[in-house]
Amino acid sequence: MTDAIPASLDLSASPALLGIAAWSGTGKTTLLEQLLPALRQRGLRVAVIKHAHHDFDVDKPGKDSHRLRQAGATPMLVASRTRIALMMETPEREEADLAELIDMVSHQSPDLILVEGFKAWPLPKLELYRSELGKPPLAAQDPWIKAVASQGDITPPADVEHLDLDDVEALVSWVAHWPARWPQEGRPRGSSGAVT
Repeated sequence: MTDAIPASLDLSASPALLGIAAWSGTGKTTLLEQLLPALRQRGLRVAVIKHAHHDFDVDKPGKDSHRLRQAGATPMLVASRTRIALMMETPEREEADLAELIDMVSHQSPDLILVEGFKAWPLPKLELYRSELGKPPLAAQDPWIKAVASQGDITPPADVEHLDLDDVEALVSWVAHWPARWPQEGRPRGSSGAVT
């Protein structure tokens, strides 16, 4: 992984990607909890990559996997009949490398990878916006934002779709159609051509 955000990602080698971009407190995870079962019902295999702004641990002290990781295993992979967990220590890195994470997830052949966080990275995004947070909308400054879901309290740029944040079924439909739109939408607004 690298510390810097690259100028571009190799979008042509990736399954359909869609970032969920929003200020903290907007409800990204809550929306994903609603979207995922509905997308699965529509037959889509959806992977999620979530950015964490703090240290986190999925392992428990005292468990064999934790003991082995503390002893220096990197990566540490734990597998059972129902679950696989891959853990790696990365103290030398300032930030996660989204390109590497996409590559790791792509091997599972999802129809769509939803990316929560990583809002500065160059990939197509759905912005969630709530005016009560007192933060500015992101779409005007980010040419990768393809749609804004809000409660009707903003007017996005002319080339950005506007969705109702409270209409979960409409959001599910929009996201479910994203893989079909991917070849044409895998570039910033204002550029021409397909995913490169």
